[in-house]
Amino acid sequence: MADVIVAIDDQPEVRRLLADIFKARGRELVGFSSGEEALVYLAKNGAEVGLIALDLDLGRGQKAGLTLLPEIRQGYPDIPIIILTGNASVDSAVQAVKLGAADFLQKDMYLEDKLDLSVEKIERMLTHVRERRRLEGENRELRAANRRLREAEERRLKLVGESPVWLDVLAKVERVAPLPRPVLVLGERGTGKELIANAIHRISQRASKPFVTVNCGAITETLLESELFGHESGAFTGATRRKEGKFEQADGGTLFLDEIGNMSVEFQQKILRVLEYPRFERVAGTTTIEVNVRVIAATNADLQAAMAAGTFRRDLYDRLSFEVITLPPLRQRIVDVPALAGHFLLLFRTDAPGVTARELTAAALERLVAHDYPGNLRELRNVVERAAYSASGTAIDAPDIDRALPPRTAGPAATTETVSFVDDPTLPLPERVSAFERALCKDALERARWNQREAAQELGLTYDQFRHLYRKYAFSKETA
Repeated sequence: MADVIVAIDDQPEVRRLLADIFKARGRELVGFSSGEEALVYLAKNGAEVGLIALDLDLGRGQKAGLTLLPEIRQGYPDIPIIILTGNASVDSAVQAVKLGAADFLQKDMYLEDKLDLSVEKIERMLTHVRERRRLEGENRELRAANRRLREAEERRLKLVGESPVWLDVLAKVERVAPLPRPVLVLGERGTGKELIANAIHRISQRASKPFVTVNCGAITETLLESELFGHESGAFTGATRRKEGKFEQADGGTLFLDEIGNMSVEFQQKILRVLEYPRFERVAGTTTIEVNVRVIAATNADLQAAMAAGTFRRDLYDRLSFEVITLPPLRQRIVDVPALAGHFLLLFRTDAPGVTARELTAAALERLVAHDYPGNLRELRNVVERAAYSASGTAIDAPDIDRALPPRTAGPAATTETVSFVDDPTLPLPERVSAFERALCKDALERARWNQREAAQELGLTYDQFRHLYRKYAFSKETA
């Protein structure tokens, strides 16, 4: 509470009494005989004032106390006001409190004692007010921090790309997300399988519930059972207390099982059972636990070949494959590389504020588009981050990309036509990207002897998607 007390009373003896009372308590009092004088003082020194004592019965020719009270409250809402009166009435007291007075005291022989109690009460009240405001401030800061974190998470999880094959993936994500059924996500390493699983969760009705991930390929099978289903105390050496499994942690939400193709056939049976009957027991437990979990599984393995070889259960595949989303490798959506590179640069600058690079030059994007990316999105992101780290200016240029790229490997994009357009500095970037896409399609057509279905399959596109590109680039076997 600030030190200065303001007293507004037209009786000098009352002002002197108040000054003596507060001086004995180590507080300075500034007295005024009129409200107008007090308002002038408050306009200059309001921040130093901790309490106002206002006479309800100010003399003639002045604003009445009940008229002055709301004016002070409006201009200085944080300063508590004690109303003093020599002729109190219940109605006046009620009206004063409604107008914002903190207390209402009658000027009598007990005024000093009553002031003591009133000031003590007001200081307790102000302590609570300050604590509430501190908590409100902390809550505002936390909400702002959470908002920044959510925005950063949204940027991180943004599904960037406009290529036909990627738009087909996004359409499947939107279609299956609201349905409480398992989803199987297939794709090479680094194609963004967890990203897609998280996107399905975020636009589903389970978005407010947990999204829990387990990399089944990184845990030995003996530990995987405990990781997924939990265990009781004493279940095995080192199990000193009960542990909840990932299925319990994901209750109401989504459980993402990555690299599910690495499980043994015997363990697959346990997963199948939980999918069919959503209940289980912890390791060494006897209590049946029921959960409501949506499972999204992913693998880079060829499950069709695994089923043919007997290493993956067909009934588990059938249970997981309510929807199968196959993610294209980056070499099949090379037109998305410029947008993805810009997105990864923005994320890196957010994570590493000291990075000076803010954009990629056209020459840098040429280098990125010409690469075949066996590591897919993960490799592109690493290349962009290494290039941004080594760039000396505000722009990433071709030499920065050259230093960041791994050694060049031969891939399906290494055609004569591809190299010619990449090395042609006279073409704008959009034309070079389109030329690259056209070269991929033409190369696939030639190797498929102009069978469009086979060419589409080789590129990982649907027949309709390939037909769209075929018409876009006006391909013709006769004019090729």
